[in-house]
Amino acid sequence: MKAQIYKQDGGKASEITLPESLFNVAWNADLVHEVVVAMQGNARAGTADTKDRGEVRGGGRKPWKQKGTGRARHGSRRSPIWTGGGVAHGPISEKDYTRKINKKVRAKALAVTLTRKYQDGEVIFVDSLAFAEPKAQDAKNILKSLATAIDQKELVTKRKNTAVVVLATRDIATEKSFRNFGNLEVVMAKDINPVDLLTYKYVIVVEPKASLETLEKRVTN
Repeated sequence: MKAQIYKQDGGKASEITLPESLFNVAWNADLVHEVVVAMQGNARAGTADTKDRGEVRGGGRKPWKQKGTGRARHGSRRSPIWTGGGVAHGPISEKDYTRKINKKVRAKALAVTLTRKYQDGEVIFVDSLAFAEPKAQDAKNILKSLATAIDQKELVTKRKNTAVVVLATRDIATEKSFRNFGNLEVVMAKDINPVDLLTYKYVIVVEPKASLETLEKRVTN
């Protein structure tokens, strides 16, 4: 199974043989859902907190007598239906959203997601990205060239969650060139996860040989 590698100007560079452990894995929606929900839960701060009727101030006496006023009966101003009363079923800081994810399950979800993205034509391989200096305009021109090369206008026109750029090694110039784009994210191959892959439509893999070696180690080890 081979894939085309492009230059940053949109020209064709060479081809790469894709590892089947990353790009030939059967789709498993339940597995991916399990991992994504767990990762999103683990990322929650869990600091949101509300006071129930037992924690708010006031309500020491009955607002008015039970009968004879013509109004509805009430026992306390702490009731959730009163302004300043407690919150019913609100978030509490004691709740723990973390879930355990087995290493092999996480790795399998990564491979499953990569395979699906590749099958949908949303994975782009680029031999390298070279910036003389960090410059957003140069990054924009690269995206335009790649969009033309793969005939995917959305790589330029899509305003939200457009692409995640996967680097084999840290590259400050590349990171700074892309960081002004709110619809793009730059991550290392060692850190990419199923949530990132599913959040963004396109996956731009830079230095494919090195990046895929890193990803393959994560999946097979």
